[in-house]
Amino acid sequence: MSAVVSDVVPDLYLASQSPRRRELLRQIGVRHAVISAAIPEQPAAGETALEYVRRLASEKAAAGYAQLLQQQLPIAPVLGADTLGLLDGDILEKPRDQAHAQHMLRQLSGRTHQVITAVALHLHAQQALRVSTTHVTFRELSDAEIAAYWKTGEPQDKAGGYGIQGMGAVFVKEIRGSYSCVVGLPIEATLELLQEFGVPWWTAGADV
Repeated sequence: MSAVVSDVVPDLYLASQSPRRRELLRQIGVRHAVISAAIPEQPAAGETALEYVRRLASEKAAAGYAQLLQQQLPIAPVLGADTLGLLDGDILEKPRDQAHAQHMLRQLSGRTHQVITAVALHLHAQQALRVSTTHVTFRELSDAEIAAYWKTGEPQDKAGGYGIQGMGAVFVKEIRGSYSCVVGLPIEATLELLQEFGVPWWTAGADV
């Protein structure tokens, strides 16, 4: 998918198709457009979860910037981000099917897991990256509500099999850290990058 552009030059490009990341940028008034960045999401041999999420964010930002040059679009910083969940050191994937989703939610029931989001900004030869980690504790979940949640359709494309910004919010007992990190774009870490690259926020008309 090509960048969404208009006569207004964006202050930032988002190398992600995530509607949740777009909404968070709108929330803080960052004038942005979307640019394509197709990166294979597969851990390398021996790569830790932290190395993996940092690499994907960095590669997405760089790939998005390369698309700007290729398409001869107005130049602005490109934001890449990646989010993953961890339980007992194991990466929580997007569910392959209903059985996999229900298995993950049973594992998360009554326990605390970690959500890590890496955010990278790329402009010319410069790139900077920040990482945010949040601890999320679930209440005890019944098999009946786990099955009912699958039928809503929400968990099918969510890492860990739940969406905290949606109906999955009812599972959460406690959060320690950034809520927006769990959604997919930690605002406080992103703000540090915006400041470093001179990208304004609180701008009217955040969508370009």
